[in-house]
Amino acid sequence: MTDEILKVALSDDGIATLTMNRPDKRNAMSDELLAALDRFFVAPPKGVKAVVLTGTAGHYCSGLDLSEHVSRDAEGTMRHSRGWHAIMDRIQFGGLPVVSAMFGAVIGGGLELATATHVRIAEPSTIFQLPEGRRGIFVGGGASVRVGRILGADRMIEMMLTGRKYDAAEGRALGLAHYTVGEGEALAMAEDLARKIAANAPLSNYIMIQAIARVEDMSKADGLFTESLCAALTQTSPDALEGLQAFLQKRDPNFR
Repeated sequence: MTDEILKVALSDDGIATLTMNRPDKRNAMSDELLAALDRFFVAPPKGVKAVVLTGTAGHYCSGLDLSEHVSRDAEGTMRHSRGWHAIMDRIQFGGLPVVSAMFGAVIGGGLELATATHVRIAEPSTIFQLPEGRRGIFVGGGASVRVGRILGADRMIEMMLTGRKYDAAEGRALGLAHYTVGEGEALAMAEDLARKIAANAPLSNYIMIQAIARVEDMSKADGLFTESLCAALTQTSPDALEGLQAFLQKRDPNFR
């Protein structure tokens, strides 16, 4: 399955590699590209267990394509922003683990997209930036929540006020990336991690994606109760029995 603007490659072992394909625009996020991502995550191909998301021509995603900016009134702008939120939520909470292979620009909406994914790998060329202050605008694709929770409000305010750029090493130290690798190595590592994640018990992957970010929003007591519910669901599943037997028999598990 291939959209011209979003290339989708499916492997025999259940990994879908999504390549944002706007090389002349540093993979800037247009409504068309956003819609292509949405189409995939609304109805992933059967058998997909994990996703790798990356860019092309040296860039992950340079944010909103300002050359295609449409003048909107306040209501239109809010509806457009909420549309972004819905798609980012589908990526984060759709149930498929998503690994980002990042390089070059991870800017503005590109950083909002990256922080909706679950594992992030950065090459040395990676640049993280929120330049909205220089454009006279404010983030609208979820950064105030997702990036803000990674950096903390104080650091995000400074990042937006000054337009500063973080490199790959700084991004890893701050949590914007989980791994740093050499030039040209992010995609291979992302595919390897995606295969390892896909080999987990499907229910465990699904529960981790659904529960942990939500527990962060809960009170301590509600979070602990939710943890117990998640433990009850996973630890009484057939996959839990298979995982225990595989451990005792010193073999790889064969999850359903």
